[in-house]
Amino acid sequence: MKGKNLVLDKSFNFAIRIVNLNKYLVSEKKEYILSKQISRSGTAVGALIREAQHAESNADFIHKLSIALKEANETDYRLLLLNKTEYIEDKLYQSLNNDIQELLKLLVSIIKSSKNKK
Repeated sequence: MKGKNLVLDKSFNFAIRIVNLNKYLVSEKKEYILSKQISRSGTAVGALIREAQHAESNADFIHKLSIALKEANETDYRLLLLNKTEYIEDKLYQSLNNDIQELLKLLVSIIKSSKNKK
């Protein structure tokens, strides 16, 4: 791959943060259900973006990124739920929320521009 890929880098770094969040929720808060759910959706975003890099067609690329967008939306919801149920503090929530909002915007932008190429 030539150079940096912003959405790949950001989604991978976000996945690392989600894995660490999962460790914190399990070890410190003894929370097992939401931690597992956010771990799945939060790490799926980057995995799907990476998978899209080898899409078979533009339609396949858009489809994979659309699924990544759905996973990002689910992660956004679960972060808010964890914050409102006081499993994570406002400061941590704001930081993770900033990251997921940025990924959501990037995904929407990439999907829109890819659809315009059709």
